[in-house]
Amino acid sequence: MEFRIERSVLTEAVVWAARSLPARSPVPVLGGLLLDAREGRLRISGFDYETSAAIEVEAETPVAGRVLVLGRRLLDICKVLPDATVVCALEGARFTVEGGGTRFGLSTLPTQEYPTLPELPATHGTVDAAEFADAVARVVIAAGRDDALPVLTGIGLRLADDGTMTLAASDRYRYAVVKVGWKPEAPAAGDGTVDIVVPGRRLTEISRSLAKSGTVRIGLSDSRTPGPSGTSTGGLIAFEGTGMRTTLRLLEGRLPRYDKLFALDAPTIAVTPREALADAVRRVAVVAEPNSPVRLGFSARGTVLLQAGYEDDIASQQLTATLTGAEDLAVAFNPAYLLEALNSFDAPHIRFELLGPGQRALLSGVPDEKDTSGGGTTTGEDHRHLLMSVRQLS
Repeated sequence: MEFRIERSVLTEAVVWAARSLPARSPVPVLGGLLLDAREGRLRISGFDYETSAAIEVEAETPVAGRVLVLGRRLLDICKVLPDATVVCALEGARFTVEGGGTRFGLSTLPTQEYPTLPELPATHGTVDAAEFADAVARVVIAAGRDDALPVLTGIGLRLADDGTMTLAASDRYRYAVVKVGWKPEAPAAGDGTVDIVVPGRRLTEISRSLAKSGTVRIGLSDSRTPGPSGTSTGGLIAFEGTGMRTTLRLLEGRLPRYDKLFALDAPTIAVTPREALADAVRRVAVVAEPNSPVRLGFSARGTVLLQAGYEDDIASQQLTATLTGAEDLAVAFNPAYLLEALNSFDAPHIRFELLGPGQRALLSGVPDEKDTSGGGTTTGEDHRHLLMSVRQLS
């Protein structure tokens, strides 16, 4: 086996495939990357039974063959290689990497013990790569980080035959939902809608890597079988674009339904400039103790007063705001949660639908200056973020 390839191309390909490598594994071969060179192409793949990743790039392949090497060691080597053409070859049981006068030798792993990558499921539809990556980034901030509740660490994907893809995530204290368009190719069974939960961290990495691919093809396996509680097990989702492909095993279970949570009864509406509010939250939170809230006091006089801290260490800032449905209203939020929510929007103004202290608050973007009155129809339906306000304000 021998191939020649530019260092930058090799590094990007190894980085992509290495995303599937487990942090730790009792099975040594699962820490490996499989390199297969033939017919002017180099294919690099990794698989840990939960996630697979494969990428094909152009390379000179004078001697066809394949080799399995430790993936993270190969990645470290690629990062320090001089920027030059790299020559890789299998010499007996050693894999050599040489470029710019630098030479490395790597031990190899037994390829016969490496598991076969799963086949790509049939394409279910396509989505714009950049829009998909943007939507994933907006909702993943609300995903849980407690592995004891795996379904809450995931991102829910609802794929409807009407061309709407809904992405959602919740850690029980907040709930983010974003809708984007997509093009279904294969009709779903039943009512034409597929509801699945995908590992959030993995999906974020994948969508970011595919963001410049133009179009991402999404495949779903039909191997899901009903579990004892009505959930699905054993299913795979695949993403493919520009020579890159990856599969993820779906998480069992479903996220809580958000439609009833987002339906607030006669809320008070407040609208304020988004960037100015985010800057103010960042400033006043400097004096806040860990887990202490930032207080937002909305006034019918057209202002919102932000306050944080207790006793001698306090901070405050006043901004413009409009209020509809109440004389005055004060609520408080975890400053980190509020700041992440505000930064997930692009709109110049943010709209709060408020029920009061200790209750739900729904945030959405207001795209135009003329819509900042807070009255009329609800705006920002394609991106909404629910936060729980803090009951104790002092």
